[in-house]
Amino acid sequence: MSEEEAPRLTRIQQKNRDLILDGALDVFSTHGFRGATIDQIAEASGLSKPNVLYYFASKDDIYRTLLTALLDVWLAPMRGLDPRGEPMAEILTYVRAKLDLSRDYPRESRLFANEVLQGAPHLQPILGGQLRDMVDETVGIIGGWIGEGRLAPVDPHHLIFSIWALTQHYADFEVQVRAVLGEDHDPYAEAELFLNNLYQRMLAV
Repeated sequence: MSEEEAPRLTRIQQKNRDLILDGALDVFSTHGFRGATIDQIAEASGLSKPNVLYYFASKDDIYRTLLTALLDVWLAPMRGLDPRGEPMAEILTYVRAKLDLSRDYPRESRLFANEVLQGAPHLQPILGGQLRDMVDETVGIIGGWIGEGRLAPVDPHHLIFSIWALTQHYADFEVQVRAVLGEDHDPYAEAELFLNNLYQRMLAV
């Protein structure tokens, strides 16, 4: 059956599916794929195990659904990079968007980190395909700006890696960040100021 022919979910079915995915996100981001069980997902979603298996064939099915949705969200800011825009503004907008994703989707960030730490068994085809292609395209854009003398010369791949590392750290190590800073700090507001200054100094010509 094609996607167009697939029956539309009722409101209750969509609600239950969303409950399962939300509960599974908590379980997977805490325990990783190997440590998670359908029983834990059922408990976290407030539904029975048979009900969970009515909507998803397996734990693997739930996990892949979450990862696919996550990658769409994760890659959206990179897709938004405008080669015709002002280079510094485009880079800083990307940094801010990635930091916002860490603030708004910390469980998703930890889910992705857990998957990669396990060797990315579910993501290898995407990492070496869709993600690599998009990074190559972005590297071409940044390299073009550098070649035109509009950004300081840096390695575009490692610039992207640094943005990923410096923004996702605040989600993946949130407990550590808040323990060090204390509860009276807003780590994301402070991080945005710091990262803006860091990249402006690094990339200014």
